[in-house]
This record gives sequence, structure tokens and C-alpha cells, in this order.
Amino acid sequence: MSSERYHQHFTVSWDQLHRDVRQLSHQLIERDFKGIIAIARGGLIPAALIARELNVRLIDTVCIKSYDYKDQGGLEVLKGMDHDGEGWLLVDDLVDTGKTARAVREMLPKAHFVTIYAKPEGRPLVDQYLTEVGQNCWIQFPWDMGVAYVEPLVDQVKK
Repeated sequence: MSSERYHQHFTVSWDQLHRDVRQLSHQLIERDFKGIIAIARGGLIPAALIARELNVRLIDTVCIKSYDYKDQGGLEVLKGMDHDGEGWLLVDDLVDTGKTARAVREMLPKAHFVTIYAKPEGRPLVDQYLTEVGQNCWIQFPWDMGVAYVEPLVDQVKK
């Protein structure tokens, strides 16, 4: 996380993520999808939750590894698809700069692409999203956090 790039933080709890995914799923309920394609890894958990809410049993993945060495990012497709995405729901947790989204959009141009969170630079690349956050906002997802003991305030102050 670059301190120059991110000036705001948004922490998403498991409960908040589940509420957000359910709200997005509610917007998708009238559509009929062949299956769901999760963008690994960030889209895996939202895709599983959406699959439950929409009762979709066919789930696949697109696996992309991104590199960011001295601000010269590159992408490597580890696992792609053998179709254009027609009739499929494509899911990711977040669209940020759009680098990954652009690559997946080229691979699956006919998929309906949704994210839970969207930043302005990447927002035009998705068909639907639930919450927009600022470009300079770092989103802390629950799978990247752990529960840890915190000393009572009195013990912190008296040290």
C-alpha cells in the first residue's frame, strides 16, 4: 500500500461485505445466468455469496497475476476462458485502476461484469457495482485482516 497514493481507508467487515453482496444480488435476481466467473482471488468470496443468493451452481474462475514493479504493472493470465462470456456473470470484489478489469473485459466481452466496490478510474469497465469509493481510498477487505488482542486503554496509557 503506497502512502502517497492512498489518503483514505475503508475497512469492510465480514458482516458489511455480506450485506453489500446481498444488496447487489437483489439487483441481479431477475437475470438468468448460465453461471458465475470469479476473478481470482478477490472475486472468489463475493462470487460464492452471490452464487448462494441467486442459487447458481456453475462457478468458474479467471486467474490473473498482476505485477507492480516500480509502477510498471504487468498482467499474466494464469487461467482464462474458452468462451466470450455470453450469459455469464463475472464477479470481482473491486475495480480500481481498471488494469485487471480491462484484461478480463477483453477476454469475456459479453459477460455481465459486476463488482461490489468501484473506484472512478475503473468504474466505466464494469456493468454494475454497488458502492463507489474514492480513487485514493484503500479498501481493507476482511480476508486481509485478523482478529488480535488489544490492551485496555488504561493499560496502554499507564505504560
